[in-house]
Amino acid sequence: MCESSERNNRPEVKVVPLEEAVGMLLEHDITEIRQDEFKGRAFRRGHRVCRMDIERLRDMGKNNLFVLSIAGDEMHEDDAAVALAAALAGEGIAAQGEPREGKVNLIAARDGLLKVNREALLAMNMLGEVVCSTLHENTLVKKGQVVAGARPIPLVIKKDVVDEAARIAKSAGGVIEVREVRKPLAGIVVTGSEVYYGRKKDAFSAVMEAKIEAFGGRITGKYYAPDDESFIRDRIVELINAGADLLIVTGGMSVDPDDVTRFALRQAGVRDMVYGSPVIPGSMALVGYIEGEKTIPVLGVPACGMYHRTTVLDLLLPRILAGERIGRRELAEIGHGGLCLGCRECVYPLCPFGK
Repeated sequence: MCESSERNNRPEVKVVPLEEAVGMLLEHDITEIRQDEFKGRAFRRGHRVCRMDIERLRDMGKNNLFVLSIAGDEMHEDDAAVALAAALAGEGIAAQGEPREGKVNLIAARDGLLKVNREALLAMNMLGEVVCSTLHENTLVKKGQVVAGARPIPLVIKKDVVDEAARIAKSAGGVIEVREVRKPLAGIVVTGSEVYYGRKKDAFSAVMEAKIEAFGGRITGKYYAPDDESFIRDRIVELINAGADLLIVTGGMSVDPDDVTRFALRQAGVRDMVYGSPVIPGSMALVGYIEGEKTIPVLGVPACGMYHRTTVLDLLLPRILAGERIGRRELAEIGHGGLCLGCRECVYPLCPFGK
């Protein structure tokens, strides 16, 4: 906020020396900071100052308290924080109790995938007197987890600023939401003649099954297939007929002549297919859809899925299960942050990958 704006919005106050403040009601929360020990609310708004409080207030650097005069076109920080929270909260979001020190936390009201309208968030933060910070979009969150914090900057803020923030949120159809993530019924086809004929042990299945089970899903069927387009196609059709609402096909995604998986997928009716992603590991991944009575997402997982704990699959699967349709643009956007650092001790999702 610029200096001139700050001067113009400075509230009218009556300064009261501490020794004369006994019996006063505090106009706002007072924060105490003790290095390496404590930072938080020491006195609550509305607290009536008593003599026992004076020395503690002095230790906190307070020599004066004040009485606010709030005009009809202004709001106290706590009231503004409540209004901001209501404007920001979309489906699956709730306020975490009352404001503290002028800030209100927003929490997930259910398990799911956090979605943030980043353009609307930027527009609100550009207003200069209100702020909101969030977790990264597309973070899997649990019910009750803090996903955002919002507050006005000044102690007393003009109502029209808060109204403008609410208008931005409403016109965007919401700023922060948590989308439910469905439990998939997944069909898996592990391709590769070397696995089909027993020359190599299957290293894909256990990894894919674990990722599906992590979402509470189950496997409706699993097939092994040689590098044969018709064979792979027929297995996909069988899995659909068995009720699969998500298909994962592994291997055969490279550029060798025997890598025929994506051609088999076309034969099986996969459309809107995007091959290749700007994510490492996972650059040869594939995403497409089979349309029918229901839309069935199809994920092609390259060989990296066997060897790396975290790949493009971990970035895409939650979004697909939350009902998002992934196309070329959605894949392209992941390029920023799509390079895995390959840390010896993987801490995903608490790292930059996919952010």
